[in-house]
Amino acid sequence: MLNQHSLEEIAEIHNLLGDIKKEYEQGIKPILIKNSPKLFSNPHTVPKLKKIQINRGLGLAAQNTNILKKNIEEFEKITGQKPIITKSKKAIAGFKIRENMDLGLSVTLRGQKMYTFLTKLIFFTFTQIRDFRGLSLRNFDKAGNYTFGLKEQLIFPEIDYDDVDQTQGVTINIVLENCSPQYRSRSIDKILNGMILFKFLRFPLNDCGYYDKYVSISDINRNWDKKKNLKRKRWSQE
Repeated sequence: MLNQHSLEEIAEIHNLLGDIKKEYEQGIKPILIKNSPKLFSNPHTVPKLKKIQINRGLGLAAQNTNILKKNIEEFEKITGQKPIITKSKKAIAGFKIRENMDLGLSVTLRGQKMYTFLTKLIFFTFTQIRDFRGLSLRNFDKAGNYTFGLKEQLIFPEIDYDDVDQTQGVTINIVLENCSPQYRSRSIDKILNGMILFKFLRFPLNDCGYYDKYVSISDINRNWDKKKNLKRKRWSQE
């Protein structure tokens, strides 16, 4: 039988799943403004989600009507929205690709569907990945957006194992809306804004990643100095 604490935890999760957008507006945004008044003096400069794009490349397999139809059905189940078919812009003879040829699928989620998908991703999908250790900070681009890949569709709760003929992954791009002032429009500022927002959204970022094996920052600096010296020697020998 469930105890009182577990019931309270379940109720808290259900409240969060009900409206993650409301949590952002009433919880995350006010805290960022209060704790960092210098960074976010204007409420419009607080980082927020703009859209989520989910893509899948099928290659020449997209020419098979049955395969394409099945992938479209999977996307509809996962995202709750019908995908658009991405086509080739030009012909590439070496890859047997003609111009305007079907090659993959793409979905762009905004508003409530975007928040619903993100909630499912954070609280259900990542937990289904075997030996999951978090996502790398290196996946941020210069604009502060975050892109990562998932290797198989079976980790999504809507997909039935018996219905899957071939495991296929997806690429997910989370686009942030950055309205920072001119003096904070550098790439590093945009990436930091994304990291702050993701931490509040409980996104499983791996803060250490490659640098796990180092004890301190000085060890990392020494390692980089060694690499620089090795590069100089190689160039001098050439």
